[in-house]
Amino acid sequence: MSCLIAAPCSGSGKTLLSLTLAAVARARGESLQAFKVGPDYLDPQLLGAVAGRPCRNLDPLLCGEEWVRRCYRWHGGRAGRVLVEGVMGLFDGRGSGSEGSSAAVADLLGLPVVLVVEASRQAGSLAALVRGFRDHGPPRVALAGVVLNRVGSDRHHRLLAEALAAIEVPLLGLLPSHPSLELPSRHLGLLTPGELGDLGERQRIWAALAEEHLDLARLWPLLGPPAGRPEPLDPIRWCLQQGPPEPAISASASVSAGSAVAPGPLPVAIATDAAFHFRYPEAQELLAACGLRPVPWSPLADEPLPEDCRAVLLPGGYPELHAAQLAASRRSLGYLSAAARAGLPIVAECGGLLLLGRELEDGDGNRHPMAGLLPFSARRGALSLGYRQALPGADGLLVRRGEALCGHEFHRWQLRPQPPLGDELSGGECLWQLDGWGTPARSEGWTAPNVHASWLHLHWAGCPAIPSRLARAAASAVPLPMNAVSFSPLSG
Repeated sequence: MSCLIAAPCSGSGKTLLSLTLAAVARARGESLQAFKVGPDYLDPQLLGAVAGRPCRNLDPLLCGEEWVRRCYRWHGGRAGRVLVEGVMGLFDGRGSGSEGSSAAVADLLGLPVVLVVEASRQAGSLAALVRGFRDHGPPRVALAGVVLNRVGSDRHHRLLAEALAAIEVPLLGLLPSHPSLELPSRHLGLLTPGELGDLGERQRIWAALAEEHLDLARLWPLLGPPAGRPEPLDPIRWCLQQGPPEPAISASASVSAGSAVAPGPLPVAIATDAAFHFRYPEAQELLAACGLRPVPWSPLADEPLPEDCRAVLLPGGYPELHAAQLAASRRSLGYLSAAARAGLPIVAECGGLLLLGRELEDGDGNRHPMAGLLPFSARRGALSLGYRQALPGADGLLVRRGEALCGHEFHRWQLRPQPPLGDELSGGECLWQLDGWGTPARSEGWTAPNVHASWLHLHWAGCPAIPSRLARAAASAVPLPMNAVSFSPLSG
């Protein structure tokens, strides 16, 4: 059985311990499946890169408890080692409660907890802190032991070890002070694997540090695969069976009169580069299961849309860090505008939403023109963070009136609405009402017959009708002729 790696709070070292253990597995030639609790995109990218297979999110609020069980058992059952990294503090969930927390997921899956404690500036008080997390509840957790981070000296180490021994909690090692364990970050989290040019060297060092400083003889048995019979059904197929009935499509589905039909799955462009990379792997898997072919498309590289493209997905990311380069990508913006006006389905969330507006202000206050399809400009503002309940007010491209969905909002850029112009998308209206703990209810997003644009991140495993509806819309779309878009270099 595997364990869940948790901590009293963010910044304690959960990700560092998870990465070092994944590095050990890779160095030993063992397969490891990593999971991450909660709505996170950045930690999973690092864990997936080190483990050599996609990290999977376990979020009962976004996806439901049954999906979490099936995802864990299916993917965990296909690796020799498994670890689950928690989110925030052990009991931090929606609002002030533990719903959706690391403790809730540990309880749901029957996992013992390894607690990572940032131990600087304390000695005997460590016992009080660990005892509180061990005995708090509901839900109660089975504490397998503690890993210490930021231990100052051998003497400090001995003091902390005695404190844990006094409450009969095993000490499973420590994370030493080392430059390789200092991970750079920015306003939404850690840097991506591609931005850590020395990830391979760090990985080698992490494995060596783990062998020296962690009690792997006791930790390694805590990284076993799920006990019991393997999950018999692929969670992607199970997920699609849960949605409301949607008419089936085939790879050679008919489209509007006069359009060509490409053999094989219909291509769907997914913005994929340093500006757009916040997405769950299940999104592409669900699209493929619905008869579509996800194709990477880079607006940063000023690429045209893929040939025969039937829909465009704009996931979240960091467009604000690349605003000047995106503004200069006139061909990509031209294709995006032409696709939207021609009726191709366009799905944008969070950072992808920013690409559809008139103007994006970067962190230095410089303004850059974007696609100009929606009437807003965007600039840095207050942090918006937390789970949101979404209630659509009308039938749209992906959602239907009255459906209740749960998503997550996490951004520092805010929109400034502007009066609509004649060349922007017509027929757009408010997508839904959002409500969340500690935040006023508000109208948010845009919906039009072929557009779904919102700040809200959704995990499609929690709303399985969405990929099927997108597939239906893509099958009815008429692809752009490759010579239909004219563009000119950015002037001024």
